[in-house]
Amino acid sequence: MYITLFLAQFFTLLQAYEYIAADFTISDSVYGSTFYLTTGFHGFHVFVGTYLLLVSTIRLIKYHFTSRNHFGFEAAAWYWHFVDVVWLFLFIMVYWWGGN
Repeated sequence: MYITLFLAQFFTLLQAYEYIAADFTISDSVYGSTFYLTTGFHGFHVFVGTYLLLVSTIRLIKYHFTSRNHFGFEAAAWYWHFVDVVWLFLFIMVYWWGGN
């Protein structure tokens, strides 16, 4: 969990750096609009997922989960993996296909 939380924060920092260093804006082209809309929307979901994982980590530390009562953790994990899979498609569409 700690590694996942670290990587989530690192990803968010990299995205913030990319926004600062980009040589285009949201109003420059269709690519700029699509880039900021899709990556921003995904970044918001990463932020929400990071918060859910942080809450789950705190609950793990406090022994709130049992073998029968762990839906909060499972829901956070499913959400996180959904956001992760979305990023794979988003990366291909925005960086590989759209960057040409």
